[in-house]
Amino acid sequence: MNYGFVIDQRKCIGCHACTVACKAENDVPVGVFRTWVKYIEKGEFPNTRRHFSVMRCNHCANAPCVAICPTKALYTRHDGIVDFDARRCIGCKSCMAACPYDAIYIDPDEHTAAKCNYCAHRVDVGLQPACVLVCPVQAIISGDLDDPSSTISRLVAREPVRARKPEQGTKPKLFYIGADEASLVPESTLQPSQYMWSEVHPWEQDKVDLLSLANASQHYRNGNEVEAAASATSVSAAPRTVYNVAHEKPWEKLVSGYLWTKSIAAGALIVAGGLLGLGLLSDIVVRLAAPLVALVFLALTTVLLVVDLGKPFRFLYILTKPNWTSWLVWGSYVLLGYGLVGALWLAAWLAGLPAVLSGLAWPAMAFGSAAAIYSAFLFGQAEARDFWQTPLLPLHLLVQAVVAGSAVLLLIESLGGFSGRSVLAVILASSIVVHVLFVVAEIVVPHPNLMVSQSSELIVRGPYARRFWGLAICGGCALPLALLAAGTLAGFGIAAVLAVLGLLFYEDVWVQAGQAVPLS
Repeated sequence: MNYGFVIDQRKCIGCHACTVACKAENDVPVGVFRTWVKYIEKGEFPNTRRHFSVMRCNHCANAPCVAICPTKALYTRHDGIVDFDARRCIGCKSCMAACPYDAIYIDPDEHTAAKCNYCAHRVDVGLQPACVLVCPVQAIISGDLDDPSSTISRLVAREPVRARKPEQGTKPKLFYIGADEASLVPESTLQPSQYMWSEVHPWEQDKVDLLSLANASQHYRNGNEVEAAASATSVSAAPRTVYNVAHEKPWEKLVSGYLWTKSIAAGALIVAGGLLGLGLLSDIVVRLAAPLVALVFLALTTVLLVVDLGKPFRFLYILTKPNWTSWLVWGSYVLLGYGLVGALWLAAWLAGLPAVLSGLAWPAMAFGSAAAIYSAFLFGQAEARDFWQTPLLPLHLLVQAVVAGSAVLLLIESLGGFSGRSVLAVILASSIVVHVLFVVAEIVVPHPNLMVSQSSELIVRGPYARRFWGLAICGGCALPLALLAAGTLAGFGIAAVLAVLGLLFYEDVWVQAGQAVPLS
C-alpha cells in the first residue's frame, strides 16, 4: 500500500468544500488549516485569469518532518500515510521548519503539531478521506499508487502530472494535473498587503515586503545565465496571490536568542581552552570566569529552548523518547556533555587541581565546538528553507562562537584590569573579520535559486536592511574593529559589548529572513 493524492486543477472550482469538510471531520480549530485553497491571478486587465490550487500535506516518501521530529511524534505508516501522535509531541515546531509545503501547524488548543493525516481513521475502516467524498467535481482523487489498477495510479501514468518542489528530494505523493506554474512556485508570485476578503496576518508582513522578482533576480544565477524571466515581466502583469491562509513562522525571537546565548556559552570555553592549552594565558579570567560564563549562558540556552516549546513540560521526551535521526536529540546530548565539561573545569579550579584543569583544555574546545556547530545540522534538516542550506554554516557558527566568547572574556578582562586584553583583542578582531567574510559569502554573492536570492534581498535591501547594515555590520563589526585598533582600555570594553550585540542582531535577521519567503 502506498497512499497518495491527485488533484485535477482543471476541474477545481475553488469552492472550499474540501477545506470545510476537513475542518469538520478533524475538528480543526479556527485560524489553522489541514487543507486549503489558494487563488492566483495572472495577466493584465482585461486579459486576466484566476487559478485555484488545493494545498495540503504531500505525505512524502522521504518526509523531512519525520526525520527532524525529536520524539517520533511524526511517523510514516506501513501504507505510506505520514501520521502524527499528539501525545508524544513537545511543540518544538521543527517539523514546521522542515516541511517545504507549509502543511504543518501548531494546534492553538493543544499546542502540539498537526496536519493532514489522510483521514487515517476513515481509511482504516475502508472509507475515503473527507475531502475526496465532498468534492462536487471529483477534483480530488485518493488511492493506492502501487496498485496499477487503481484510478489514481492510472491517472499518474496517463496524465502529465506535477508535484510541488520535487527538487527538495522529499518524494511527494501529491500530484497535480493542469496546475499553473505560479500556483506551485509561491516565490514566483507577488504578495499583496491584503487579500480579497481579508488583510495579511501580521506575522506574514515581511513576506509582503518581498522585493519584486526583477530586483531579486539580479542576484540569481543559473549556471552562467542571469534569470531574466521575472525582469521581463512588468509588476502589473506578474502573477499575484489574491487569497491564501496565514502560516506562522515556526522559529521566532526565542530561537534567535538561543543561537546567541549558545554562541556565548560555547565560545567562552573554546577561546579559554585554546589559550590555556597553548599556554598563552592562564589568569583568573580564563580559569574561573570562562567556565562561569559558559555554564550561565548554557543554562539560559536551555531555558530559551524549553520556553519556546508548545509543551515545555514534555522537554525530557527528547531524552526519554528520542528519534536518533533528529539533530535536536543529538544537540541535547552535546549540550549535556558540554555542561559536564564546564562543571568539571570549574570544580578543578575550585579544588586547586591545575593538572586536571590543563587536561580539560582540549576536551572543552572539542565540546564547545560541537555545541556551536550542531545547530548548523539542525538548520540543515529544516529543508523548507533553502537560505539555511549553506555548507558554510557549520564553520560560520564556530566563528560566531569565537566572536562571542572572546568578546565576553575581553569585557571581563577590561573591567577587571587583567593582563590578557591584547591577546583577546587580537582574537576578537580576527574573528570579526572572518565573520564578515562569511556574511559576504552567504548573503551578498550570487545565489543558487530564487528563494535564497529573495531571502538575501530582504536582508540587504528589504525590511531587515536597517538592522543588518546599521546594527549587525556597522555597529557590530566595523565600529568594534575601529575601537580595537585604537587600543584603549575603554575602547576594548565598548568594542566587546558592541560585537556581542551585533552578533545578536545578525542572528535574529538571519533566522527571520530565512523564513520570510512564502512556501505555499
